[in-house]
Amino acid sequence: MAESSLFELASEAIRMPFTQEVASFCEPISCDDPDLDDFFNNTALFYDTEMLGKTYVWVEKSNPRNIMGMITLANDSVKLKLIAKSALNRLQRGVSNNKRGLNYPAVLIGRLGVSSQFRGKGRNIGSQILDYIKGWFRSEDNKTGCRFIVVDAYNNEKTLHFYEKNGFKPLYKTEQEERAFLELKPEEPLETRFMFFDLKLK
Repeated sequence: MAESSLFELASEAIRMPFTQEVASFCEPISCDDPDLDDFFNNTALFYDTEMLGKTYVWVEKSNPRNIMGMITLANDSVKLKLIAKSALNRLQRGVSNNKRGLNYPAVLIGRLGVSSQFRGKGRNIGSQILDYIKGWFRSEDNKTGCRFIVVDAYNNEKTLHFYEKNGFKPLYKTEQEERAFLELKPEEPLETRFMFFDLKLK
């Protein structure tokens, strides 16, 4: 049996909102990424206070001081007037013609990180966190309508592959299309790629 099938985040960890009490009790998370580490350890609580984003943590059951993974979510919408026509069909492919509108409700993944202490070894913690979020917003208990999960993914091969293997698609097929729509100058880097997951589609 593969090792990845032996590890289930739901049985090995406890999910909870990231509060000041949790932050004071737990060890700071280290994702081996300065941007993620700085956000989760220094900025996430501010976002919560200002109601700009809600962060959730998965702590290890056997040692609740250890944070295994974190995610920050915020309300968002996909506004069609801000999308190039060449990408509209890619986004709306699964939406009934009579239900297509000017914008669609979405949830934004602001940050997603897995502790370097628990990364690898077939655990797939990041993918399991995404599976939880997908189920959460598909649930009948969800309090709002939400059609898409969206993310501005770091434009590097590892990050893009991670989201693609979890069912996310880039809104623009190529970097050139996205750069053109954003009107980036040749010397300006395309730091992120806009990606989406359609919650209606399995």
